[in-house]
Amino acid sequence: MPGKFFQKPTEPNDRVPPGQYLTNGFPVLTYGSTPQVDMNTWEFRISGAVEPKILTWDDFMELPQSEFTADFHCVTRWSKLDVKWTGIKVTDFMKVIEVEPKAKHIMEHCYGGYTTNISMEDFVREENFFAFKLFDEPLPAEHGGPMRLVVPHLYAWKSAKWINGLEFLEKEDLGFWERNGYHQRGEPFAEERYSY
Repeated sequence: MPGKFFQKPTEPNDRVPPGQYLTNGFPVLTYGSTPQVDMNTWEFRISGAVEPKILTWDDFMELPQSEFTADFHCVTRWSKLDVKWTGIKVTDFMKVIEVEPKAKHIMEHCYGGYTTNISMEDFVREENFFAFKLFDEPLPAEHGGPMRLVVPHLYAWKSAKWINGLEFLEKEDLGFWERNGYHQRGEPFAEERYSY
């Protein structure tokens, strides 16, 4: 994999997980076609062990916005450091919904049918956010625009592109890649790539 687009860190770097290569670009990896989402009809559905709710784009944009710089690690072994995003903290989002105490897990739902699971513990962290800008520009569709979740401490497949809903669950269920052999959690520094 090393070469023109990827390189091994030239010195020890505690920000680069084991087995990862640094990239100067920002590779696009997607299973299936890229959804083209009409911003006028975009909506975000909250379901499961929670007060049901549908948020519009305007509802999201009324929430406090923040800028983030975070490292991004893909399970396919590339890492990009210092990615600049604009978005809404998960912790600020959680203030506008009413989750039942029995909710311990979440299924992320996306335009195009993609799903991935995450525990409440991993989801509700100060550094996680819903991103709608990348390097000060509207988030491109190929990178998950108009909005994606970003969970920097887990592999990037947990940072669901084209996100349009969260289903709060009492028990863990598996999303698309988890049902197809990927690890249930996906922590890069532990190399939690696969379930076997």
